[in-house]
Amino acid sequence: MAVLTEEQSIFRDAAKSWVADRAPVAALRRLRDAGGWRTGYDPATWRDMAAMGWAGVIIPEAYGGSDFGHQSLGLVLEETGRTLTASPLHSTSLAVASALILGGTAEQKQVWLPRIAAGEITAALAVDEAAHHAPEMVAMQAEKLGSGYVLTGKKRFVPDASSADLIVVAGRTSGNRGQTGGLTLFMVARGTGGPATLPLHAIDTRGAADLTFDNFAVSADDVVGEPDQGWAVLEPVLDRARAGLAAEMLGTASQAFDITLDYLKTRTQFGQSIGAFQALQHRAAKMFTELELTRSAVEAALEAIDAGADDIAALASLAKAKTNDTLHLVSNEMVQMHGGIGMTDAHDAGLYLKRARVAEALYGSSSYHRDRYARLGGY
Repeated sequence: MAVLTEEQSIFRDAAKSWVADRAPVAALRRLRDAGGWRTGYDPATWRDMAAMGWAGVIIPEAYGGSDFGHQSLGLVLEETGRTLTASPLHSTSLAVASALILGGTAEQKQVWLPRIAAGEITAALAVDEAAHHAPEMVAMQAEKLGSGYVLTGKKRFVPDASSADLIVVAGRTSGNRGQTGGLTLFMVARGTGGPATLPLHAIDTRGAADLTFDNFAVSADDVVGEPDQGWAVLEPVLDRARAGLAAEMLGTASQAFDITLDYLKTRTQFGQSIGAFQALQHRAAKMFTELELTRSAVEAALEAIDAGADDIAALASLAKAKTNDTLHLVSNEMVQMHGGIGMTDAHDAGLYLKRARVAEALYGSSSYHRDRYARLGGY
């Protein structure tokens, strides 16, 4: 486990206390039962999170943020993952904020970063176009028209896109699917009309949506980074998103384990707690070991991002692949070890399982990241 500074410890403890009080799992249930999947979050919750400074953790102070680093944001995401907090924090304050920080012009940063840091807007990163994460397979056409571009195509299962005020979208200005060259990133603000949006009733009640661009005009001022060179911005942005999502998933897995462990200690059968059964002890020990290994991988990725290390890509893929596997294991075991009650909607086990399955697919499955890790290692 990484050694935290005093400020980071205070930051983490404040996040832990807030999510337990203001955003427990019961809040997700209420959101789901009220049809909240259409937006995917409670606006009041998002305002409170922004008021605590969480929306500006990685944003430079010059733009209204605290520049507290990715490891610090990871601490917050881990705590929100524990209670399955439905919020646009990851998409807005990590993914899109990173795109603007790494590739935005001075004017783009000045216009949008302060609004993100203040929680005035939400944002989404639109990349994938098929059922599986494959950013190099972008085919959406971005044709040159005068000094601007016209976007035509679809984006699938875009996290937090249902009600996003700003969308950063990857389009192809040259080259063919499968090539990293020829990609360009564009900003699309909802005030300009935006793409046709189809909210998706996802099993985890988060605000994903499919987006359709039909001859949608954007100006040259909406380009993030350089035309045709979008991969230079997109790849590091995705790695930051992967590491941050891994931190959130670590929190989800940790809480699922804690709930299950408590159940093993209190559920009795044949006159003793079921945690006394050796077979269940072995399974619990396996989960604990995997969680410790996962934490090391997640912390290494976040620390590498803050340090500007050369191996960010490899560590981000390692963290996402390992967290995918661990959360899959722990969420399955949570349901199985709870027995019949774990199969009912009255228990939270199903909510953790559903969130796990969606998170595993976002920004790359385990197989995707194992293959990427091998390629980055020269295999």
